[in-house]
Amino acid sequence: MINKLKKMDWVIVVILGLLMVLSIILIHSGVAGWKDFRGADKRMALYYIPGFIAFFGIALLDYKLLIKYYPYILGLGLLLLLLVNFIGSSINGAQGWLKLPGGLSLQPAELFKLVLIITLTALLIKKHRARLSFWRNVVPLTLVTLVPFGLVMAQNDIGNGLSYLVILLGLLWIGNLKYSHTLIILVVFAAVVVVGIKSYISFHDQIATSLAGTSKAHWLDRIDPWLLPDEASKDASYHTRNAKIAIASGGMFGKGYMHGDFVQSSRVPYTYSDSIFVVVAEEFGFVGCSVLLLLYFILIHRMILISLEAKERGGPYLIVGVVAMLLYQIFENIGMFIGIMPLTGITLPFISYGGTSLLINMASLGVVMSVRLHGQEKEDSLVQKQGSQ
Repeated sequence: MINKLKKMDWVIVVILGLLMVLSIILIHSGVAGWKDFRGADKRMALYYIPGFIAFFGIALLDYKLLIKYYPYILGLGLLLLLLVNFIGSSINGAQGWLKLPGGLSLQPAELFKLVLIITLTALLIKKHRARLSFWRNVVPLTLVTLVPFGLVMAQNDIGNGLSYLVILLGLLWIGNLKYSHTLIILVVFAAVVVVGIKSYISFHDQIATSLAGTSKAHWLDRIDPWLLPDEASKDASYHTRNAKIAIASGGMFGKGYMHGDFVQSSRVPYTYSDSIFVVVAEEFGFVGCSVLLLLYFILIHRMILISLEAKERGGPYLIVGVVAMLLYQIFENIGMFIGIMPLTGITLPFISYGGTSLLINMASLGVVMSVRLHGQEKEDSLVQKQGSQ
């Protein structure tokens, strides 16, 4: 075990430590104006304890075992997603939480991101580096992804649902997808986005009427401020409008810790969780945002270096899946507050308040570290057996 600890990428561990400190500091400021959430910074510090336990525990576990037993992992993940649809609790319009003893809760949609990465990796390994066939590989992998995607979208969790598609695209790319298929997917994706946006704008009134009174009616409040900011109601645009003003008012160096007008007056909702980037921007300015993004850049750069050093196929697939997941979360969380992405309930990795999100992100980094510790040997019997199935 001592040799394994020496082989760890301690730059990643240091970055995680810095992100932990930033998270606690920012959450403390974010909850100052919310009496109901006082103490969230202390709870987040406690959440980091099982987070680091999961990180080091999974790092010391050979990740090839996760690939070998992926059917059981997939089955458990799907079971939890199904349970949520029947006995789940709703928060902010999304029915995505399972109540646990001791007042704790679990969000299976967050957990399934790692489950999906492991599952797609296990299926891709069987290709032995051959080009992916559209009908025999791309379509089945897409169907495997669309099942949990549909379950999560039924829970009104747009943010996590879209992350599954991003993970799929990332793994298809590294999985040796043909260039012609890549072009087709990009063209179809672009066409769907363009047609979808134009259709939403053109038929907005009809869509609003059809969704009225349903559990998905709040989707309009998420999309209107993004696509139709001038026509969105004041209530719908309240969150993003105030967030943009707060971010812009931060300037170069910010207004100072716990001196952000919008943050401390609670004019921006959820500054301890989804909106925590607004705390960074208003109180620490452009410089503070740049430091945070630099930490993310270093973290992802180290992950890519580990994938390049791995001598077998499964490790790089897992790492690309984790990288795709984190990049999407970072881009979506920041983008929705500067007006380039729709508002969704997606957290800022390692920073936003949330036990399940933090635990899954830490576990995912543990998988990356496991590749560092166990992925230097060439194809061992475990992966060979998996690949020959």
